[in-house]
Amino acid sequence: MVLGLLFSLEVQSAIPAGYYDSTDGLMKAALKTSLYNKIKGHTELSYAGLWTAFQTTDRRADGKVWDIYSNSTNYTFITNQCGNYGYEGDCYNREHSFPKSWFGGEIAPMYTDLFHLYPSDGKVNGSRSNYPFGNVSNVTYSSNNSYSLLGTSTESGSSMIVFEPADELKGDMARTYFYMVTRYENLVASWTSNANTEMLGGNTYPALSSWAIKVLLEWSRMDPVSAKEIARNDVIYSNFQHNRNPFIDYPALAEYVWGDSTTYAFHPSKYTAVPVIKFEGALFTAWSKQGELHVRTLVGKTIEILDVTGKCIVRTIANQAESTFHTEKNKFVMIRVDNQVQKVVL
Repeated sequence: MVLGLLFSLEVQSAIPAGYYDSTDGLMKAALKTSLYNKIKGHTELSYAGLWTAFQTTDRRADGKVWDIYSNSTNYTFITNQCGNYGYEGDCYNREHSFPKSWFGGEIAPMYTDLFHLYPSDGKVNGSRSNYPFGNVSNVTYSSNNSYSLLGTSTESGSSMIVFEPADELKGDMARTYFYMVTRYENLVASWTSNANTEMLGGNTYPALSSWAIKVLLEWSRMDPVSAKEIARNDVIYSNFQHNRNPFIDYPALAEYVWGDSTTYAFHPSKYTAVPVIKFEGALFTAWSKQGELHVRTLVGKTIEILDVTGKCIVRTIANQAESTFHTEKNKFVMIRVDNQVQKVVL
């Protein structure tokens, strides 16, 4: 196991002057439509061109591929790209985080829109399939280290299969979905005729189902915009598509469209970003094996094991790089080190 590189940055987006002036004084549906008119008509990439774009948009600090669904891979660009795979760690491919089947398949320009396409381990990508995002309550599959989960959820009011990305990427995915239903406002109402589109509302506004809005807003709030997202947004604008994701530029913008600020008008010139520091990388890695829970972190860090209610059942100080705990099988726990939390299925 290799811990991710730790660094924290406060970075501001390079928003072109006047780019969002047309949104001034608007709220809810009118604001969303104004954003659509601003970001529509982007420069379309070829599907093959995504491999090249990823080398700029999704490069880790160590030069390796920034994998959206697995934290146990160290892929080299081009060398490890693939279409076929056999196991996690085999190769990376092009993941439509907003599944392409939802909008009908290889249809331009959605099919190659970089704002929802990310490099991903092929095996985990395949397991995700075209299932909606959501919070898993009963796990049926997990990627290495329980980084990504697949299983059932009842958030929509009935049991359905959902895919849950890592906590550190939930905000990224929420802002991706806010972008998609805004950029394709002219088309999104018709997409609910396809399979597994329970997150969509079947209309132009709000475009998302009520349970999806609740989940995505929660994810956006708990996982603030990162330096990686800001840099990615800027380079997609300058080098590739020449449009932007407004929900990265203004992290609270989703609240004016769907959330707790829908009774207030949005004024981009008066918007004050709340400074946040988000760690890019993991303070620790946790996984289970043969009835043992393993946690790898820095010596001196406080490790807490929480049950499903959030109650701390074990608290200890790491006195070595890897700590081992004997556990019951088929349990679901959360590991916390400082303010980072990882879910583990035992």
